[in-house]
Amino acid sequence: MRAFQKVLATVLPRRWAKSIEATSRAWIVRCPCGFARSIWEWGGVRWMAAGQPRRYLKCPQCGQCSWHTVAYDPSAAASPVKK
Repeated sequence: MRAFQKVLATVLPRRWAKSIEATSRAWIVRCPCGFARSIWEWGGVRWMAAGQPRRYLKCPQCGQCSWHTVAYDPSAAASPVKK
């Protein structure tokens, strides 16, 4: 968990913190090479959000800097939150 995520988990009510983590895990960042990871795993937060933004990131799999798509995956939202 990154520092910003820890601050949110500490300051906000527990119910909100769990909701933020679950929702952020459902937002998936995908590289054109096929590598995918949740916003939460990247160290980010995406809560009560909409749209399909793009992020310019370096992919840990292919090593290239490229535009990654960000999309909500409802099946990831249904999965339990890891601790």
